Amino acid sequence: MGAWALALALLVLPLAVLHPAGQALAQGSLFDKAKDLLKSGEGETAGGLSATSLSAAEIGDGLREALRVGTERVVGQLGQTDGFNADPDVHIPLPDSLQKVQSALQAVGMSDLADEVELRLNRAAEQATPQAKQIFWDAISEMSVEDAEGILNGPDDAATRYFQDKMSAPLSDAMRPVIDDSLADVGAIAAYDNMMGQYKTIPFVPDAKADLTDYTLAQALDGLFTYVAREEAAIRSDPAKRSTEILQKVFGE
Repeated sequence: MGAWALALALLVLPLAVLHPAGQALAQGSLFDKAKDLLKSGEGETAGGLSATSLSAAEIGDGLREALRVGTERVVGQLGQTDGFNADPDVHIPLPDSLQKVQSALQAVGMSDLADEVELRLNRAAEQATPQAKQIFWDAISEMSVEDAEGILNGPDDAATRYFQDKMSAPLSDAMRPVIDDSLADVGAIAAYDNMMGQYKTIPFVPDAKADLTDYTLAQALDGLFTYVAREEAAIRSDPAKRSTEILQKVFGE
């Protein structure tokens, strides 16, 4: 069936989703070639390997290893202090429902109260992120040939959709209680209560409220999926990211 072609396509798709220039490359060469080879079962990889150079088991191991390496890097990056807070791509702002609170506080010189809540939301996401690694690894281990075929023959963002569909529910279940506890541990709840108390002393302001747990959880998951996709694309395209023997063997030195 050309198992290596499936692996190649799975590694190309996230790059196409995140980078328009990469999309043209994937659709115009590697993606189309992988589809053709899946049908014919013949040909060479982009690195010049023949379809018989590696076993299907080695290809599968290489793909899973690539995803494990990527998710471990992402969890390590986002699960540290300022992993979310200092990164403009995944920084968690105040929810829309609290923007008017922030504006009102700014008008009376108390913007630091809203800034403190925003910081604490990011700290809660950073504290909860390590819970994600095993959930990702479990889903990677369970990937079937049928899953791979569906991704290859699906739309351009099929790989990203697969991982989001597969992992969103268990990630939410695992991270929700951690987020909930973290919001209290890092002082987000106290900061929120303080902010809202001061906000309500301002005359004629409208009511406002937010579910901090649901909001922070959703933002944390968005950040995780954003960086997992980027990391996988980097493993495919950057030799320096191929840090283990099986990755070097499957995807090239």
